[in-house]
Amino acid sequence: MNALTMPIADGWTIARRNALKIRRSPDLLGSAIMFPVVFVLMFAYVFGSVIEVPGVPYREFLLPGIFVQAVLISAQVTGYTLTLDLQKGIFDRFRSLPMAPSAVLIGQTVSDLLMNAASLVVMAVMGLIVGWRMHTSPFEAVLGFALLLLFAYAFSWFTATVALALRTPESFNNVATMVSFPLMFISNAFLDSSELPTPLRVVAEWNPVSAFTQAARELFGNTGTAMATSDAWPLRHAVPASLLWIALMLIVFVPLATRLYKKAVST
Repeated sequence: MNALTMPIADGWTIARRNALKIRRSPDLLGSAIMFPVVFVLMFAYVFGSVIEVPGVPYREFLLPGIFVQAVLISAQVTGYTLTLDLQKGIFDRFRSLPMAPSAVLIGQTVSDLLMNAASLVVMAVMGLIVGWRMHTSPFEAVLGFALLLLFAYAFSWFTATVALALRTPESFNNVATMVSFPLMFISNAFLDSSELPTPLRVVAEWNPVSAFTQAARELFGNTGTAMATSDAWPLRHAVPASLLWIALMLIVFVPLATRLYKKAVST
């Protein structure tokens, strides 16, 4: 097995191990799915009756934002499980095996990608139940889900980096909450960002969550001509902006997470 195929093969072995661990701990998958389901019900049936978005039903406007939110929550499982493995000494066992050092992180992020795919399936079914519909071609709809999964994979490397820097589940959970909630709520995920006060509106327009949400809305056909149009480049070119965010996260956090992992297992 050469230097190129060994990390892939070892990474797939770790991914299978993590998938089995999730199956034996359904609370991890359940929390990643149930939290967005609660948001769907709360926003669609409670706030949806008082929030109006010109040109599009609120539930169709809402669901792409819920998809992005589900990705943010599910990707945090990467960091949380890494900190647990660090505490239990699992990495010390991996270090004694003839395996590629990058396999642990590749396997962790791939297994979480599979969990994100399951989460998005549940979200899509839930969305169809509450009235969400796609108005574009099947090809564009598939591209929308593919973009969300790419975002999930890239964001998993970010959470892995944070987890390996902090090394404890409690610290990671605190930091993840402080990061994820502003990302979700100071964005266009749940309401039209043009209605926000100017300082918050500028933050929301350049928030990567807003770009991914807008890209998903465009690919699913959940936009309307009467909706307010932002002049911010990430929202006017949401799909290219989202791809740039994905590339940036992978370029920065893959080598950084790998370096922190090597440091963690060498101490």
